[in-house]
Amino acid sequence: MSVLTSLHERRQRGKKSIAVLVDPDKIEDPARLTQLINLASENCVDYFFVGGSLVTTSNLAQIVRQIKDLVKIPVVLFPGNSMQIEPTADALLFLSLISGRNPELLIGQHVVAAPIIRNTKLEVIPTGYMLVNSGRITSAAYISNTMPIPDDKYSLAACTAMAGEMLGLQAMYMDAGSGAEKEISVKMIAAVRKAIQIPLIVGGGINTSQKALRALEAGADMVVIGNALEKDPELLIGIADKVYEWNQG
Repeated sequence: MSVLTSLHERRQRGKKSIAVLVDPDKIEDPARLTQLINLASENCVDYFFVGGSLVTTSNLAQIVRQIKDLVKIPVVLFPGNSMQIEPTADALLFLSLISGRNPELLIGQHVVAAPIIRNTKLEVIPTGYMLVNSGRITSAAYISNTMPIPDDKYSLAACTAMAGEMLGLQAMYMDAGSGAEKEISVKMIAAVRKAIQIPLIVGGGINTSQKALRALEAGADMVVIGNALEKDPELLIGIADKVYEWNQG
């Protein structure tokens, strides 16, 4: 089953998902990555996202291979630019930064990447990417040279997501950015959830199991945990417990 099909089916059944985001720039020790992979497997993580705003290392292929050698969890590329393509992954979020007005990240990078991706077996998931203000300038906002959506402009976020869905995007990713000071508010998530029918992914600033649960209750179909796991890998256990309880309910 494709990643997108599974996301739609889980949404229809009211089931929630967890993705662990692996930033290649922050993986210096393969042994530590192995520990994270095993922890994810033990706690029924649904997806690995691999990528980042600025990848300066050359270990993308190695990370994908290490994950796939150890577990059967789908590996989904989360590319910051057209260079972050690894054919051995399972799928790729074809991200269009619809919250900004930088043409390079709306369509420019996609034109460069398209012929490369077409020659792989990657499942391509057209995804609207929405940056939401989190209290400080994040790497994603700086590198993309765009202004995030203000965190109190709920109707603006909802209309942006609605337009993305009408353009044919198949998933929506709301992100507060790597290392965000605060998570996206439940009001913002709820407003976007009400505006669209496609799967809604939420990440950035989710550093407690309570924050993860609030995002899911507000309408997120998937929560993405990244930076917080570097400081506290055990956080994944608490979040996984909340998702398990939800899915059993």
